[in-house]
Amino acid sequence: MGRQRRKCALAAMIGLAAPIAHAQSSVTIFGLLDAGVSYISNQGGKSNWQMADGIAVPNLFGLEGAEDLGGGLKAKFRLVNQFSLGNGSIIASPSNSSMTSGGLFAREAWVGLASERYGSLTMGRQQDFMVDTLLADVGADSALYVGGLYNFRDGPFAGLNLPDSPPGDAYDFDHMNGAEALSNSVKYTSADFSGLKFGGMYAFGGTAGNFSQNSASSYGVSYARGPLAVGAAYTNVKYAVLEGESIRNWGAGARYTIGNALLTLLYTNTRNTQNGAAVNMVEAGGTWHVTPAFGLGANYMYMCGNAGVDNNHAHQIDAVAQYSLSKRTTVYAETAFQIANSGATAAIDGTFGPSSSNQQFVGRIGIQTRF
Repeated sequence: MGRQRRKCALAAMIGLAAPIAHAQSSVTIFGLLDAGVSYISNQGGKSNWQMADGIAVPNLFGLEGAEDLGGGLKAKFRLVNQFSLGNGSIIASPSNSSMTSGGLFAREAWVGLASERYGSLTMGRQQDFMVDTLLADVGADSALYVGGLYNFRDGPFAGLNLPDSPPGDAYDFDHMNGAEALSNSVKYTSADFSGLKFGGMYAFGGTAGNFSQNSASSYGVSYARGPLAVGAAYTNVKYAVLEGESIRNWGAGARYTIGNALLTLLYTNTRNTQNGAAVNMVEAGGTWHVTPAFGLGANYMYMCGNAGVDNNHAHQIDAVAQYSLSKRTTVYAETAFQIANSGATAAIDGTFGPSSSNQQFVGRIGIQTRF
């Protein structure tokens, strides 16, 4: 993700307090901002106009730093806050469980060591490999390029009974949008071996007498070379509210660039091991830069559940037109339309209000910038 970085030497700040010879340190300040006006055709039975923010990209403010320890080894940290641009409040988590909710730096908060040869070992509140591998490394999720939050997963699948979702909803059911980082986690990420990367993490539950309760594990592997990137990931989160059972996600995806076009393909599977409810999702999308400043994008998503979610299914189409005013600032117009089976209620991710029917439409104009 490109961003303009502002670096300042820590040595000038700490002065004689820590005279470390030959060590070079830096801190980077970065952020994302997004705001716009959205029209929702049916939100609980009524249409709605709203100033909505954090849709195309989340509103983030972050700090990350590195200290060169010599021999290709660095100490690193990252702190990321997510907030509402509309009222300035901190967005900790939509969670109803204590497993993944957080505070000021709920999006990310970690520290560790990184080696050019051996990879990195980090500890804190971190993203799992559904996000790191499929979203960041491979770029297989069309939501990165088309629709943002409206293009992540939701639908008539409340039967999944996700502890980290608003009641009666299936918000981000495949754990891909990064809103639910894992607390108390230790993560290893390999170095890049000619395009091959892999990693694993474990999040400690912290429950006395029950080591696995509220714990989580995640793994990912990816390969990127030239125009092609492919990868697969797995995340298993155990919850006390599910009596020790878990929400399991796994997925695989690919990205391919050809000329001014980019194509993506993604599959995910989500299962609640307590009640057996499961949903499969497949998505295909693409973007095309008509000119260096103007681009178009679209994707199609199909979600299908088993008997645990009443065999509900839904189709969703998203489209976007974007114009870059500069390297940092973009204006855009986007639409999203979901239609579910008869008797089910459509729910587009990020509307936070399912339709009263099996259809829901969103239209939006907005602006995003980064620093």
